[in-house]
Amino acid sequence: MARQEKPQGRKRSAAQQLNLPDASHRMRVRATWMYFIEGRTQSEIAEILGVGRVTIVRLLADARRRREVQITIKAPLVEVTEIERELETRFGIEQAIVAPLSDAESDPGQVIAAAAGSFISQAMRSGMTVGVGWGRTLYSALPFITGRTLENFRVVSLLGGISQARRFNPAEFAWQFNELFQGEGYLVPAPALVDSPETKYALLERCGIAQVFEMADSLDIALLSVGGISTLTTSYRVGHLSEAERRSLIEAGAVGDILYNFIDETGALVDHPVNERAIAVGIDRLRRTPQRVLISGGPEKIPVLQGAIRLLEPTVFITDEVTAGSLLA
Repeated sequence: MARQEKPQGRKRSAAQQLNLPDASHRMRVRATWMYFIEGRTQSEIAEILGVGRVTIVRLLADARRRREVQITIKAPLVEVTEIERELETRFGIEQAIVAPLSDAESDPGQVIAAAAGSFISQAMRSGMTVGVGWGRTLYSALPFITGRTLENFRVVSLLGGISQARRFNPAEFAWQFNELFQGEGYLVPAPALVDSPETKYALLERCGIAQVFEMADSLDIALLSVGGISTLTTSYRVGHLSEAERRSLIEAGAVGDILYNFIDETGALVDHPVNERAIAVGIDRLRRTPQRVLISGGPEKIPVLQGAIRLLEPTVFITDEVTAGSLLA
């Protein structure tokens, strides 16, 4: 009688038997190390590892989702707490979060990003609809956010994209943010700034953009930043505004923008044609959002922050101690 063979399971590789990491795990760890420890850009890492930059973005997002990367900064200071309470009292803010800054001359972007990442990690919940803006500080907060899988979680980009920008594109930030929580992402398939009001309204009515913006009526929280105008900040470096337009906006009283809505120091929208060309969620919709989180700082942002706080009436304001001191002064 023929001998019956016992059914065999899938044969494990030598690496699996020895509990060694596979190639994909090794690449993810290498990419994570080079990005967070060596400080290399995503493009540099892609070239070193011989893959596309999109692959690096996914590897980094996967590492954060797996909690293989956790960056925590805890520095409770009495002086900072006093400043936070004064900001809350002076401007009617529910919660002010002030990041310590050891050198008043240094760029506060990274410390603000770390504080923002910690807040965002704790604030995100299943069932939320989150509106996201853009900017260098928001983008820099991504490594400090602890991602996890959330159910019925939606991320809505609040303005159009910027084709020239490689790192600070609103669409890329919204996508990477959504990847951290494995939600549903809604992007705006149009430029952030178009050539005329007629083009803007045609895109809103005929390309489905209005439907995306209507989702802003049901936001639970909006993550926003501001842009200054006195220097060549992100939006101007990528060429959406000419130097002549920038100077014209300044002459009209603009001190900066919220999602390409240019405002003056009192928080009023300036009377300028550029404000009619922005593909972005309107300020009125943002003001109706239950939680409005304003994340920004730096000496060039003081005037626009003064206006933005008056206009948006943020429920949460995250900044650095030097910026906070200047606002209170």
